[in-house]
Amino acid sequence: MTAKQSILKDLPADIQRDRLPRHVAIIMDGNGRWAKRRGLPRIMGHPRGVDALRELVRCCDDWGIEALTVYAFSTENWNRPQQEVTLIMTLIEQFLRAELPEMIQRDIRLELMGQLEALPRSLQAQMHRTMGATHNNRGLRFVVATNYGGRQEILQACRQLAMQVKQGAIQPDEIDEALFERHLYTAGCSDPDLLIRTSGEMRISNFLLWQVAYSEIYITDTLWPDFDRAELHRALCAYQQRDRRFGGVKNEV
Repeated sequence: MTAKQSILKDLPADIQRDRLPRHVAIIMDGNGRWAKRRGLPRIMGHPRGVDALRELVRCCDDWGIEALTVYAFSTENWNRPQQEVTLIMTLIEQFLRAELPEMIQRDIRLELMGQLEALPRSLQAQMHRTMGATHNNRGLRFVVATNYGGRQEILQACRQLAMQVKQGAIQPDEIDEALFERHLYTAGCSDPDLLIRTSGEMRISNFLLWQVAYSEIYITDTLWPDFDRAELHRALCAYQQRDRRFGGVKNEV
């Protein structure tokens, strides 16, 4: 038995391994509210949110989920107070630096998606170091959406395809879903099977607009810093009760 197979024995008994979502996406929401409920400045929820993310990555890896995509910072989040933006950027950089040894040990591959060129230079440098060091890893595919917006992603893909048409490289009628998807940040990764949003908000907030077309959506009132293995377990149990038909009808006996 390999070390990985031994770790996978930790999968809860009521979770069917053959019905696990291959790809889980998470909108990590509620850090500020978590802090305010405890009488703390709202920005103090972000460090606790990083702790929750660290544990979630380990859990997804332990339980054999193939891909995890998290929404760390949206294109709209620049509108937040400068102190909060600066803290978030610092925490992301520190997280990538601190977690690199464990990512290597666990064979986790880190990817970043979004308009990364607008991020602080030190953060960009750490992103490239971590992605480079884990590029050949073949375990959990861990994707962090930073300065990301779903509409912006779709517009960028449209512009790239329009330029190719203008240059005569492709014809308009050659553009299909498969070609379009190759121009998205998520090219080469399966669409999320399960989209989780914490804090009870009932919206997807410009996250993976193309990719979540047929994702199962799970909303929990739990605030992100309190989202742990038990919460993921509940989400997976709910997912396994879903009847995924992708526009078809349920087979009748």
